[in-house]
Amino acid sequence: MPLPKMPTKPAALLSPKDFPKAEKGKPAKTIKSATPEKIKAIDVAPAPQRKKIATVPAVVSKPVAGKPVPAAIAKSLPVVAASKAKTHDSRVKSGTSRAADKSGTTKLFVLDTNVLMHDPSSLFRFEEHDVYLPMITLEELDDHKKGMSEVARNARQVSRSLDALVGDIDHHDIEKGILLSKLGNKDAKGHLYFQTKLQSADLPVGLPKGKADNQILGVVRALETEMPGRPVVLVSKDINMRIKARAMGLPAEDYFNDHVLEDSDLLYSGIVQLPDDFWNKHGKGIETWQENRNGLSTTFYRITGPVIPSLLVNQFVYLEPKNGEASFYGQVRQINGKTAVLQTLRDYGHVKHSVWGITSRNREQNFALNLLMDPECDFVTLLGQAGTGKTLLALAAGLAQVLETKTYNEIIVTRVTVPVGEDIGFLPGTEEEKMSPWMGAFDDNLEVLNKSDNDAGDWGRAATQDLIRSKIKIKSLNFMRGRTFVNKFLIIDEAQNLTPKQVKTLVTRAGPGTKIICLGNIAQIDTPYLTEGSSGLTYVVDRFKGWAHSGHVTLARGERSRLADHASEIL
Repeated sequence: MPLPKMPTKPAALLSPKDFPKAEKGKPAKTIKSATPEKIKAIDVAPAPQRKKIATVPAVVSKPVAGKPVPAAIAKSLPVVAASKAKTHDSRVKSGTSRAADKSGTTKLFVLDTNVLMHDPSSLFRFEEHDVYLPMITLEELDDHKKGMSEVARNARQVSRSLDALVGDIDHHDIEKGILLSKLGNKDAKGHLYFQTKLQSADLPVGLPKGKADNQILGVVRALETEMPGRPVVLVSKDINMRIKARAMGLPAEDYFNDHVLEDSDLLYSGIVQLPDDFWNKHGKGIETWQENRNGLSTTFYRITGPVIPSLLVNQFVYLEPKNGEASFYGQVRQINGKTAVLQTLRDYGHVKHSVWGITSRNREQNFALNLLMDPECDFVTLLGQAGTGKTLLALAAGLAQVLETKTYNEIIVTRVTVPVGEDIGFLPGTEEEKMSPWMGAFDDNLEVLNKSDNDAGDWGRAATQDLIRSKIKIKSLNFMRGRTFVNKFLIIDEAQNLTPKQVKTLVTRAGPGTKIICLGNIAQIDTPYLTEGSSGLTYVVDRFKGWAHSGHVTLARGERSRLADHASEIL
């Protein structure tokens, strides 16, 4: 059975007196006082390399693909997560960085050009440490500033920032360093240094000295020679550059400050399984009432207990007892300290509650439809592997609210045009005709939705299809700047291929009465230089969690076909 996903919050380290002691030849006894809620990770690193690690709390019987996990596995989970976090940290940082962190010495980071073009604000993200820019980095920035691509825009933004930093500095004072906090970036407490003189360093024989990467490596080696007591670290997004640096004995690191999460397993799932004794611990003083919302009678519970502070607003909770009792499915509506208001959900798995002929096939799909059909929820993110029903659910909910309830007046569909293989070249026609080949997934789902009405006949289905087509508009991302969508149902497909900046551009297009749906699978990123940790979809899921008008669900079970499910598991 696979381990569950890593928990999301840190726990404290055990004090030395709490460590289990064992006699020679006998195993250590388990600490009785370590309850599941207070399990603490033990740092077992050797003393010279010992450092504080990002540990995580215990999770009791967390679900994996709809199955509960044995308590023994759940209890061991924090220690596994802690060791994983520590391994990741030691892999990212070079030995020079770790030694400098231990001694409290500030570092000098030499930036490669690709770091600046990847994140134009990277100059101000090194906290109290200093930043050094070789002259060849400025030359490469100048070479890449022309054009309308994202890289060219980033290069121009870096050039503007550098110009603002050095604008009123006398050329004699540049060698002393320029305060990075000068432009109002209070977190940047270090200095910016430029290469103001020719620095010669002996490179290995065979490395061409005219190549930009090798010149930067030469600068790093020269700086190490000039400042023997100062930790000098090269930061580059180029893997081969880092490999060459390490082969030459130079410290090199990747740039990770743009990552929302160190590990995608820590990403918020929007769903939590309640412990089996939940009602025993939280049933005292419970209040219940019913309200009529959106034409439906809904039950609410106000409960108090120890689990409440770990929950978030609009998070889904469920309890499926094994003793034959009724299951409970709810959504957190309010949290005030240790008191929360839970709302029961509508069962979209029943035929009479179907959405445009579609019913939910599993627990997560029911959670997703509750979010998609909630008029108070303005922003919804759905994550899941291929075949979990993200696009079908979003389209069905959009059609039901546009054509039946008239909550929105139009569906707008967009996605990133990043090809999986070789590009086939320019596409003919209007904006919508150019986008139509990219929208094959929506055409497939519309065909399924159109066939759901068996009583309409061929003529009725053709008329319905024409009506649906008139209410769905396909738009390109390239023309979104400056637009405002009012009373629209906006679906952003393949959102994992968006950068955080592109996601911000799209989400800020929402006007009054607009609902935005982001769909994606962070395991299928096609955009170069984007990873699971730096994807725009990961960014919005992490930033929007807990907001009263947004929700997120990670769909775990594939419903496309047995072939697709088996392929997702074994390939």
